[in-house]
Amino acid sequence: MRVVVAGQGYVGLPLAVRAAQVGHDVVGYDVDARRVKLLTAGESYVEDVPSADLVEVIGAGRYRPTGDEADLRGFDVAVVTVPTPLREGTPDLSYIEECSRTLARHLRPGATVVLESTTFPGTTEELVGPILAAGSGLVVGTDFRLGYSPERIDPGNPTWNLVNTPKVVSGVDARSLAAVEAFYGTIVERTVPVSSPREAELAKLLENTFRHVNIALVNEVAMFAHELGIDVWEAIDACSTKPFGYMRFTPGPGVGGHCLPVDPSYLSWRVERALGQSFRFVELANDVNSHMPDYVVRRLTAAFNARSRSVRGSSVLILGLAYKKNTADARESPAARIATLLLDLGAEVSAVDPHVDLAQPFDARLTRVELDADVVRSADAVVLLVDHDDVDLALVIEHAQYLLDCRGVLDRGAPVEAL
Repeated sequence: MRVVVAGQGYVGLPLAVRAAQVGHDVVGYDVDARRVKLLTAGESYVEDVPSADLVEVIGAGRYRPTGDEADLRGFDVAVVTVPTPLREGTPDLSYIEECSRTLARHLRPGATVVLESTTFPGTTEELVGPILAAGSGLVVGTDFRLGYSPERIDPGNPTWNLVNTPKVVSGVDARSLAAVEAFYGTIVERTVPVSSPREAELAKLLENTFRHVNIALVNEVAMFAHELGIDVWEAIDACSTKPFGYMRFTPGPGVGGHCLPVDPSYLSWRVERALGQSFRFVELANDVNSHMPDYVVRRLTAAFNARSRSVRGSSVLILGLAYKKNTADARESPAARIATLLLDLGAEVSAVDPHVDLAQPFDARLTRVELDADVVRSADAVVLLVDHDDVDLALVIEHAQYLLDCRGVLDRGAPVEAL
């Protein structure tokens, strides 16, 4: 099949390369000229896609990156994987809208369009379908197929990937579902059909809302446990021995990426708009998780006070700028706010992250450094925000004056204090 994957980011690029590997003729479409240039040169910017795999599918003529709309002509399947950010608390579907208008100009009878971008229930049928129909003159369901399949990409996960993670699929009618399921059946090991795009759209939001709420719960418990003089990490370890009725979640410096800071708010926004009611669990989780960077800074401030020092004029070394372990994704990373808060308090802040490139938008006052013993020794405090595997934590422990472990991965005791 001739496949178009619109959007070549953390979701679209792995899908495009996998589709090419299984024999489809794939066009990777992206309006970002820098991305297209890198991909054309065989350079991957997504950890889950090795550059060698990219070079192989390009060399085989199965994958072609492009920013030229003319290259979209004649597609059998088009998958939309464009961003869906929040703008001042309101879902921004402009990327979906623009991409749908572009695809509509090249839509032909018998083709299938699948939305993968995370969004609120109703988007596929109420927004994408009408745009495609208006722009092509074709009828949804009758002339072309339309469905929704939520992405389940977990960057850096060594166990679960695009191929072995079950794929939820849906269609606006039976023929659309069959077409969507048939396509993904060539990509993944298992598909999970649901009755309509609304259920599939809700499934994605429910998955991430579940995580968001439970992370907020354990974050709040961690704050109270510290005040009560209780080791929350030991309690979590004890709970985790229960073989039923408990799922392990751990505290952290905040949530990041596209999913947790954004997706639950899509559901909350939809509930408020459609039903006039507030989604209290989401709002509470947003409040707790969004203020975890402030709590990290308060803990650092207290640690300085205990040593008769002030944050102002002290040096703080941040370990990890990404939002999660072993990735370069710094979208909505709590490290950005933590760094800015410390800088505003007058601290000298430096950061180590071998994954996140310099193009990421961090405070201009933040200094990037390479990790070595001298860098650690010169810091009045070190804060571990992301436990990348390739960061030498043994070296850090050996030379740090004080280390606040926000991931609970280090043995407690001088110089380590857990969040």
